[in-house]
Amino acid sequence: MLPIARRTLVALSLAAASLAAVPGAGHAQEAVTELNFGLVATDGSQNLRTKWVPFLEDMQKAIGIKVTGFYPSDYAGVIEAMRFNKVQVAWFGNASAIQAVDRADGEVFMQKSYANGTLGYYSVLIVPADSPLTSLEDVMRAPIATLNFGNGDPNSTSGFLIPSYYAWAKNGIDVRKQFKNIVTASHGVNLLAVVNKQVDLATNNTEDLGNFAKSHPEQAAKIRVIWKSPIIPADPIVWRKDLPDAVKQKVNAFFLAYGTERPGADVVHERQVLQGLGEWGTFHASSNAQLLPIRQVAAFRERLTAENNANLSAEEKAKKIEEIDARLKVLDVQMEQAKTAS
Repeated sequence: MLPIARRTLVALSLAAASLAAVPGAGHAQEAVTELNFGLVATDGSQNLRTKWVPFLEDMQKAIGIKVTGFYPSDYAGVIEAMRFNKVQVAWFGNASAIQAVDRADGEVFMQKSYANGTLGYYSVLIVPADSPLTSLEDVMRAPIATLNFGNGDPNSTSGFLIPSYYAWAKNGIDVRKQFKNIVTASHGVNLLAVVNKQVDLATNNTEDLGNFAKSHPEQAAKIRVIWKSPIIPADPIVWRKDLPDAVKQKVNAFFLAYGTERPGADVVHERQVLQGLGEWGTFHASSNAQLLPIRQVAAFRERLTAENNANLSAEEKAKKIEEIDARLKVLDVQMEQAKTAS
C-alpha cells in the first residue's frame, strides 16, 4: 500500500486530471475561450460562491471570456488544478501562492488591498508610551536579563515567527538569554500587558493595534511602537505563466480598474462587491517578490524545527541548519534587490 502522503498526492493529481478540460486553454498559442478561477473555500464553498459570483461575472463581462469559479475544499486542490492547467487564475494566501509558483507554473501578478488602502500589515514591538525604550537598538543595548518580554503564540506569524526572525535572529539575539522573563500570550493579552506595564515590551501587529485603538482609544494611547517588520503582504492573485499575453493584458487591466473611478463604470456596485469579499480595497500590481518575506519566515520555521529535532544527530542537524542558513542568505539578497527595484 502507498504511504499516506503518496496516496494523497496521487488522489489530488487524479482529481485534477479528471476535471473538465478548459476549451482552448491547453497551450499558450491556442485561443482561450474560458478561464477557470480557483477559490479556496475558507468559510464554506456555498458562502464563497455567493461572495465571488458577482466579481466573476463582472470579470467575464470585462474581458470577453467565460470565467468559471472552481471551489475545492482546500488549497491543495487549487494548486493541483493550476498545476494541470485546469485553473488559470486563482486567489491564494501568500504561503499557498509559494506552492503555486514553485510547483504549478504560477506567477503573482496582482494583490488585493484592504479597504483602508494598505497593501498588508506589519509585525510590531510595542512598549508603554512612557518607556525609555525607543527602538530595537535600545532593547539590544539593555543589560541582559533585565526586561520582561511578552511574546506571541508560537503558531502566530505576526506575534512570533516574524519578530523571531527579523527582530531577534537577524540581530543574533537569543530571547531566552536576553530577557528576564518571557510571557507567551495572544495579541489581545499582550496589548493589555503593555498598557498595564506588566511587561516592558511585547509583540503585536498593526491590524490588532489599529482595532484596539478604535475600540479602546484611551488605553491605546498608553502604547508606543518601537519596531516594525517588513510588510506582511495582502493576498496575491496568481495566474499561470503560460497564459497568452493578450489574455494576460485583459485580465490585468480588469483587476487594476475594478473599483476605481472611471467613465461608464458602476463603481458603487464594484465597491460593494469588494466589500463583500471581506472589506477589500482595489487591486495593485505585484510580482513573486511579494512572497520573499514569507519564504524567509518559512525557512526560519524549518530552522527552528531542525534545532529542536531530537531525532537528528549533531552532524545531521548542523548540515540541515547550514543548508537553511544558505537559503536565508540568498533570500536576503533577493529582498535587497526587490527593494532596489521598487
